[in-house]
Amino acid sequence: MRIRYGFRMALECANPTPATFAVDVHSSRHQDVIVQSPMFLQSCGQRSLANVMSLDMFGNVRRRVVLPAGRTEIEHHGVIRDPGTPDVINVAARQSPLDQVPEDVMVFLLGSRYCETDLLTSEAWSRFGGVPEGWARVQAICDFVHDHIQFGYAHADCTRSAVGVLKERRGVCRDFAHLAIALCRAMNIPARYCTGYLGDIGVPRDPAPMDFSAWFEAYLDGRWYSFDARHNQPRIGRVVMARGRDATDVPIVCTFGPHQLVSFEVWTDEMAASESVAA
Repeated sequence: MRIRYGFRMALECANPTPATFAVDVHSSRHQDVIVQSPMFLQSCGQRSLANVMSLDMFGNVRRRVVLPAGRTEIEHHGVIRDPGTPDVINVAARQSPLDQVPEDVMVFLLGSRYCETDLLTSEAWSRFGGVPEGWARVQAICDFVHDHIQFGYAHADCTRSAVGVLKERRGVCRDFAHLAIALCRAMNIPARYCTGYLGDIGVPRDPAPMDFSAWFEAYLDGRWYSFDARHNQPRIGRVVMARGRDATDVPIVCTFGPHQLVSFEVWTDEMAASESVAA
């Protein structure tokens, strides 16, 4: 299967503003990219802006740039090869004993900005302490979050954390992921946040405008598995861009100064076998 993906946005800055972008396909999937465009960073009436690429501690591709005063347009698109299979289900996956969890995975057991594990430990153990360890426990957490939280784009709030999600019972995909991650960590299950493209492949098309998606991965039996508390069903064609402890580590755009989002568009879909590939 070939998946076409891309986005474009426009930002308005009053003054020159340093910024970072985490919008490239994650380094772990670079071998699957068939073709991709350069990152178009253009200021009104000016040439393309120079940007510096690097990898952060989680293997995410970061681009650093100074956005000039005025309007800047950003666009990136490509085609990636995908197996076309749904998320792996392994009901036999066991919870890894803590003394066997690798050092680089241990960080995903700790509380973070949007996942206050310490404040949710009692809640987690009272709800899920009686559920068998391993896959069944993670799935029970996903079921709870999916059934407990109302999804709606109007509910977006960049300051809302997992505790707030549990209390308000509403949110967007990042909120579903944050609450599920925090509950997993409270149950000694390493969990990390993921953001990327997720098209309506193999499911009815969502009439709402497409956006980037957020889900999470849980560490069971020595490997990472994808879980999605918002959709709560295996999906086809996840294209991960960035992973981290929570949304703090993987912002699509992080500006070190005020800016205004002027426009935003995301697309991702399965390509027909007859379609040609072009950058």
